[in-house]
Amino acid sequence: MSGVVVGADGRARCGWGGSTPDYLDYHDSEWGRPIRDDNGLFERLSLEAFQSGLSWITILRKRPSFRAAFAGFEIEKVAAFGEADVDRLLADAGIVRNRAKIEAAIANARVAAELPGGVAALLWSFAPDPKPERPADFSAVPAVTAESTAMAKALKKRGFRFFGPTTAYALMQATGMVNDHVRGCFVEV
Repeated sequence: MSGVVVGADGRARCGWGGSTPDYLDYHDSEWGRPIRDDNGLFERLSLEAFQSGLSWITILRKRPSFRAAFAGFEIEKVAAFGEADVDRLLADAGIVRNRAKIEAAIANARVAAELPGGVAALLWSFAPDPKPERPADFSAVPAVTAESTAMAKALKKRGFRFFGPTTAYALMQATGMVNDHVRGCFVEV
């Protein structure tokens, strides 16, 4: 996982990005690119919470089903989900069927819908100043930072669930709040 790997296409990318075709596509087209819209960030926040305790590849492969099951992660629609939706989601083999995570996603949508200024403004308020240079390899990438800890604490205070400092940092990486593409990776963000 350290450094870069050169793919069949001749491109050097972060070591994890070449491990499967799904990761290659995610790495090359999405990971680390800034997302600033409320629904897009709500989707990533929800998926990162569902990933807790699981491999990201599991979530990535189930993402189309998650999007269908959770109304495209439109905050207002998910916030309106009720007990019948929870039952429907628990029966959906295409997603992770964990009651606590499903109920957290719905509760988080309700909190997000009430945020003055929106979820994007809140989340991006914790983005650190850009690092002067990329990490040399993944051993230099933290799992938790002061900013991710502050983000998790602020979200918990507002009522968000299933979202700790490690999940917050993964969200920051995935949505471009930090750039952890390693030195030598072809992706420029």
